Amino acid sequence: MKQVRLPFFALVLLISLSTQADVRLPGFFNDHMVLQREKPIPIWGWAKPGEKVTVALSGGSTATATANADGRWKVALESMPAGGPHTLTARGSNKIEIKDVLIGEVWLCSGQSNMEWSVRGSLNPDEEAAAAKHPLIRHIKVARKTSGLPLEDLSAEWQVCSPETVPNFTAAGYFMARKLHQELGVPIGLINSSWGGTRIEPWTPIEGFRKVPALTDILNQVSLTRPENPAYQQRLKKYLAATEDWVAETRTTLVAKRPAPAFPAELTPLTRHTDPTALFNAMLAPIVGYGMRGAIWYQGESNHSEGMLYHEKKKALVRGWREIWGIGDFPFYYVQIAPYHYGSEDPAILARFWEAQAASLEIPNTGMIVTSDIGNVKDIHPRNKQEVGRRLALLALKNDYGKQDLVASGPVFESLKIEGAQLRVKFKHAAGGLKSRDGKPLSHFELIGEQAEFVRADARIEGDSILLSTKGVRQ
Repeated sequence: MKQVRLPFFALVLLISLSTQADVRLPGFFNDHMVLQREKPIPIWGWAKPGEKVTVALSGGSTATATANADGRWKVALESMPAGGPHTLTARGSNKIEIKDVLIGEVWLCSGQSNMEWSVRGSLNPDEEAAAAKHPLIRHIKVARKTSGLPLEDLSAEWQVCSPETVPNFTAAGYFMARKLHQELGVPIGLINSSWGGTRIEPWTPIEGFRKVPALTDILNQVSLTRPENPAYQQRLKKYLAATEDWVAETRTTLVAKRPAPAFPAELTPLTRHTDPTALFNAMLAPIVGYGMRGAIWYQGESNHSEGMLYHEKKKALVRGWREIWGIGDFPFYYVQIAPYHYGSEDPAILARFWEAQAASLEIPNTGMIVTSDIGNVKDIHPRNKQEVGRRLALLALKNDYGKQDLVASGPVFESLKIEGAQLRVKFKHAAGGLKSRDGKPLSHFELIGEQAEFVRADARIEGDSILLSTKGVRQ
């Protein structure tokens, strides 16, 4: 029988078609992954249009889906309790097998450098690494990338926590996971999608901007880069016409040996890491729909000068994530940015930003941990991420895991009342009574009266209140 030799390009085409027909899972579905317990388990991927794909989880359920015209398919396996290891299989024209899959608690970790900050850069890194023998804690780090439009997929490898791997884990996320694991005894999965120095707008989907009227200008900016927008199509037509004119004129200058005219302004999507939606599109959109308990967020240093406008942007972020994830108002816990001396800027700028962060607690099912007592005004990256993670874990343990007896917050101002010649400042979350950290009398309290100047006040603790008085203020 005569052997037939295919041209190289035909061979490449056949290989390409074969690859496209294969069943494929997202690039972050791989060995050691953690799936969310006690909720339906979404699994999705791609295959040849019309192909049936069967997905099974050992010890759990099996489900079948048919790839649509775009080659996409999705199933929801039945919920499972914490445990493992399990094997996840997807079978069609080919078979994919993912091993050492755990069922537990999954948390998304996002924000800028203080979330990306690793265990290696935190307090006592060598001791922390040596003690990190927690194989039921798993972590993936999403690579830094931008995109003008939402991407379908990304690649990231799940890592098992060990002394060798933990130095590169998100420190805030890891120390939260460690506390949760110790208290709950279940596997913990961390999805670390963070990028140092980034603002909040790039992490926000367009759906979020649509929900906040105060951000209409940003919405319009993003909308002009979306192909479905008539305004985008009109701009593209103008760009094409300008390009055709440029080509004709350039041919003339080429013959005449004259300099070519300037090329028309390019019409491109938002792709810089500072552009609204650019990081969400590349680093979060492919993950949307993955089963998780909630999200933690540590960001704000790059928006610190915006005051209450940041509150509007936080609403857009949270509402946008919740809308597209489609799992309800999942927990969203965030970190107050730590004290830092921002050079010659207005000294009150940080206080105004803290007010904006505190105002975001009005968003349902959110929580904020305070860091004003564990920061360093000379270091925008305070090293005590252990306490940051512990405080995040306390919020989750109390609000999501039924540990009602825990004190999960420091004292928070509740009310102010005049009582004769003194003021009563009452706090909630006082844990049975206030106390000073060092046991010494309170300091740094001041009062103002008709004289319109602040004077030092005597401050005395009484249960969950502080009583303030001074001889220098009559009223």
